[in-house]
Amino acid sequence: MSETSTEAASPYRVGFERMEQVIVTTGNDVAGHQIIQYLAIVRGIVVRATSFGKGFIGSFKALAGGNIQEYTDVCEAARHDAYQQMIAHAKEVGADAIIGMRYDATEFSAGTTEVLAYGTAVKLLPMRAA
Repeated sequence: MSETSTEAASPYRVGFERMEQVIVTTGNDVAGHQIIQYLAIVRGIVVRATSFGKGFIGSFKALAGGNIQEYTDVCEAARHDAYQQMIAHAKEVGADAIIGMRYDATEFSAGTTEVLAYGTAVKLLPMRAA
């Protein structure tokens, strides 16, 4: 599969992250499971700058206003990469799930942004049906 077709098929480009072996939720519990151990705060961090081409095109489009797809693409890619790093961190500590997942972003300088994905890694035990 070529790089272009892989990028076109990437799930984060259509606005969602697939749940793989680690359950990720913004909530503080996981339905049907009991949290039996809190393992660690896990995170993924990416510092991203726009390329000259995307920055130039994005700056030009900003004059007209509206959504600037070149900047959206950079932001989506940064969030995806930070999310994947967070998942890898959770797997390293043996987590079954990440609860309280959040994103945070900070601009360091014009065109350079830090994106942080973080949450609490936990071990789960499935609950028995009553």
